[in-house]
Amino acid sequence: MRLVIQRVTEARVEINGEIIGSIGTGMVILVGISQEDTEDDVIYLVRKVRNMRIFEDSQGKMNLSIDQVKGSVLSISQFTLYADTKKGNRPSFVNAAKPDHSAPLYEKFNAGLSSEGINVERGIFGEDMKVSLLNDGPVTIIIDSKNR
Repeated sequence: MRLVIQRVTEARVEINGEIIGSIGTGMVILVGISQEDTEDDVIYLVRKVRNMRIFEDSQGKMNLSIDQVKGSVLSISQFTLYADTKKGNRPSFVNAAKPDHSAPLYEKFNAGLSSEGINVERGIFGEDMKVSLLNDGPVTIIIDSKNR
């Protein structure tokens, strides 16, 4: 699994002009799932997100986790994180998992964060979404569960 995490002061996701999820301080997490990903990848990434210290303390150092700042997550499924651009100009997405494999793992990831006490807003899997955010810092971090 691949995550692109952006620390934000606010974010929202819209479908057909309707806001279906919004947060204040927290993280926008784009979630990509490959064919090889399993529940072990989900467990690893939930723990990483929960404990990641990317929020500033009173000294201005990135030393606080999402629960310490009472932040939220806006989780967006993003198969394009597995784009292969080696050949030609059109990306291939053959490494991205099919929906029957990726949708359950995406839901387990969100449920795992929720079970850790993190408020999770989300997009709708497989829908065309418009995501707006105000990146704080900017802070953007990429995590791949295969690189542990």
